[in-house]
Amino acid sequence: MTKEELRAELERQANRFKNIYGGEVITYAAQPDPERKPWRKKPSILDQAFQQELEKIEKERSEQNTSNSEFDA
Repeated sequence: MTKEELRAELERQANRFKNIYGGEVITYAAQPDPERKPWRKKPSILDQAFQQELEKIEKERSEQNTSNSEFDA
């Protein structure tokens, strides 16, 4: 069944319903698709541990730099 045949069949059924049964046919506009949000990767436990290690290393380096600058003065 093609789209045109389907449209004709639906139109015929709607007219039959209106004429014979006295009903009312209401057509609705298609609902818009929900807005898609961009996909974001949820950090795994390994990603979180890696990030914590990086922060720890940066903190140690900054502490070493401040302690080295104290001895230079």
